Amino acid sequence: MNAELAIAPAHENYTGPGRPAPREVDWPHIAATAPTLAATMLRYLDQLAVSLRPSSVASAEGILRRFAGWLAAHHPDVTGLVDVERRHIENYKTYLSTRPGRRPGSHMSPSSIRIALGTLRTFFERVSEWDYPDAPTRVLVFNGDLPTPDDPLPKFLSDPDAAKLMRAAANADPERRLVIETLARTGLRVSELCQLPADAVVFQNQRHWLRVPIGKLHNDRHVPLHVQLVDLLDQHRAARDDSIDRLIIFNGRPLDRHIVTRILNRIAKTAGIGHVHPHQLRHTLATQAVNRGMSLEAIAAMLGHKTLRMTLVYARVADQTVADAYDRVSDHVDALYTNPTGLRTTGTGSVAMGRVPAEFDQRLLGNGHCNRPAQLDCQFESICEHCAHYATDTSFEPVLRAQRDHAAERDQHGRTDLFQMLLDRTHEQG
Repeated sequence: MNAELAIAPAHENYTGPGRPAPREVDWPHIAATAPTLAATMLRYLDQLAVSLRPSSVASAEGILRRFAGWLAAHHPDVTGLVDVERRHIENYKTYLSTRPGRRPGSHMSPSSIRIALGTLRTFFERVSEWDYPDAPTRVLVFNGDLPTPDDPLPKFLSDPDAAKLMRAAANADPERRLVIETLARTGLRVSELCQLPADAVVFQNQRHWLRVPIGKLHNDRHVPLHVQLVDLLDQHRAARDDSIDRLIIFNGRPLDRHIVTRILNRIAKTAGIGHVHPHQLRHTLATQAVNRGMSLEAIAAMLGHKTLRMTLVYARVADQTVADAYDRVSDHVDALYTNPTGLRTTGTGSVAMGRVPAEFDQRLLGNGHCNRPAQLDCQFESICEHCAHYATDTSFEPVLRAQRDHAAERDQHGRTDLFQMLLDRTHEQG
């Protein structure tokens, strides 16, 4: 047995935050049932470790290990990846949909299922591209297998709630205020905030910048600092007597996401706005910037987005173009509801095109009148007879009849029916 199979034993100690979760299956157990499959997966994971972050490799390792463990338990005849068939994938999809979720009584979420199946699909594709001897002989996972992801808008604070939070932060102790102000004024991810080195503030081009080291998206960027935030950072630095290589510390120790969350929730509770997640302040800054005319390119650079596609979500949150277009037509729509339309109804509900009052803006057409109010612009030139503001009577019967006959001679059946309908209507009203 390959020595690599001994990694990640079942009794491995968990050292991360939160409560440890026991492993359902380990690699030695998988190797005992499907040695070729285990060797292929571990070889693949070794390659991922060369180019991906440890957290990404750990995520892929867990997904592959659980899939291999499921195969070992339910399909012991599968000893290598080449033995995996489409029916196994379909059965595994059903299993994932019934797998318990994080909350008691819940099932695995569609997004988690999508990640699991997407990781498997990438694995199958790459081992085939890399010409592994145990590669599958056909495509096993298709795009249609992945649940359609939800595309919710980011949760952000409204302007009034954001103002309440900042007022409450201004009255808090200096360290808590600094944490809130930094998140709210820079749009940093909480992990970026916690890892900022002591020398993260730089002065260039006649202003102060925050240098954010390479992080989640493998990019390094500079974020402009608000003058007020520069003062708060100077005060924080002057009050310290430690040697911790972090820009901000709290109670004499480095920040972590749990400390930041507790600080934010305490301030949010004081502000009376309920629970707030640190990432909401990032969304809030981006939304405020879009609302006030900052370009998407500038927002992408400030937030450290790799592509504008990531930034476009904020254009959906506050699409000023849509808002402006709506405002432009609102007056016209209001005129439709508040001004006469030219239609008259009798007590029985039938439409009667009686005498048009003087206050109507009546326009003469070739075969009738248009009673559309002047406030309502009409962009159509050839469909008047279908318009609700169109009116005609028996005085136009010769013209209507001529138009009907003209259409009939040219086999224009739709127009023929239209003018016949108008003739019938004038007779009914006459």
